[in-house]
Formats: sequence, C-alpha cells, structure tokens
Amino acid sequence: MTDLVIGLGSRPGASERAVREVVAELLARHGLVTFSVLAYATLDSRAAEPGLRAATAGAELLGYPARVLAAVEVPTPNRRVAHAVGTASVAEAAALHAARCLAGAAGTAELVARKLVGAGVTAAAARIRS
Repeated sequence: MTDLVIGLGSRPGASERAVREVVAELLARHGLVTFSVLAYATLDSRAAEPGLRAATAGAELLGYPARVLAAVEVPTPNRRVAHAVGTASVAEAAALHAARCLAGAAGTAELVARKLVGAGVTAAAARIRS
C-alpha cells in the first residue's frame, strides 16, 4: 500500500546521495519500506533543487510555501529553521500537510517518523489514514 509521504528539508545544494541516505535511514529506523512512499514534500523554494529532484525521481515532489508549513503543528519545531526559511519545520510540516491534502476530506494523516537529520538534509514521514 502506498500511504506514506516523506517530508524533506534541505540546505541549498544538498546532494542526491545525502537525500537518499537520510530517507533510507529514516525508513529503516521505523520499519517502513520504500514501496509504501506515495509522494515527497518540501518547501516550495527547495522543490527545484537538483539533489531533491534526482533522489525523488519517479515519485511526486510537492512544494509548499513557508506560510503554509508554518501553520502546521509539529512535535519538534526549530527556531533556527524558522529564522532561515520562515517556518519552524520543513520535513515534519511538509510530510503532514501533504499527507492531509492527499488523504482528502474523508481521511487523516499522522506523523509516523519524526525528523531525522542527515548531511544537509532532514526527513520525516507521515502516513495517510483513510
């Protein structure tokens, strides 16, 4: 079943390898599998980053404005991130927001993997519940 959304936060210029590694580690730590990933989500200003695009090729990469992500309640907000990009969370907020959008009116979403920080990349996972 494809019911996971992976939220990704990144510094500009993050490599495809760094993205793939943090996503693989996140999935492994939480007993999740790649084939369950429906989509990836990030800050709209990062959605065109070559490393993110390459690492998520074959799946949808959704981008959301900082103001939208800033409205999402997350368990681990970060003031430094808020100062840098305008939202206190990118990975967790993007995962949750995208999963809620994809779930539609009858569904819900829950964060199933809190953010994991890698080399210039952060990942989190949310599950769509129908």
